Amino acid sequence: MGRGLKITIGAVVSVCVLVLALAGGWYWVTHSVEQPAYTVVEAEGDIELRDYPAMVVAEAATAGDRQEGVRQGFRALAGYIFAKDREGERIAMTAPVIQQAAEGDRPWRIRFVMPSQYALDELPPPSGGGVALDRWPPRRLAAIRFSGRADDADFAEHEGRLRDWMAGRGLEPDGPALLAYYDDPWTPGFLRRNEVLLRIR
Repeated sequence: MGRGLKITIGAVVSVCVLVLALAGGWYWVTHSVEQPAYTVVEAEGDIELRDYPAMVVAEAATAGDRQEGVRQGFRALAGYIFAKDREGERIAMTAPVIQQAAEGDRPWRIRFVMPSQYALDELPPPSGGGVALDRWPPRRLAAIRFSGRADDADFAEHEGRLRDWMAGRGLEPDGPALLAYYDDPWTPGFLRRNEVLLRIR
């Protein structure tokens, strides 16, 4: 029985070490990647009203369902920032990766926010992969944050909650929801940060 207890304690210690290592790696990654700055205007639980400054984004319009669209768009955008499809220096990766439903035969737009050090005219022009650059003006967004390996049902549920919260305050959304992923595929679900964002009219 003593030997079994030692094995059990050893297993618990090993699991704790693994969890701490994963949490430490997650903290390092999330704190070493630039994220857009914003000011919180109002907060209630997991919902915030935020003011964002102007920012530059690289985007790719893709076909297929959301998962396939994300894969296509991520590949195209990674080719741009890592200088695989163009000349010049690499551009640092940022978070989040933003998804937006569109219309027509290319129903998804996938976006990377460019590092804040770049103005639109300072970025190298895309040379392939269907990538385009755009400057977003300052905007106010409502955001709801949640963890887990988010799927379509998760995003739909949280978008519904966010729209209800806005309606209760007389806030009207302007355009489709933005879906934001902040973490890489290897981050455990309970450590992940996902958001639904809606622009305020």
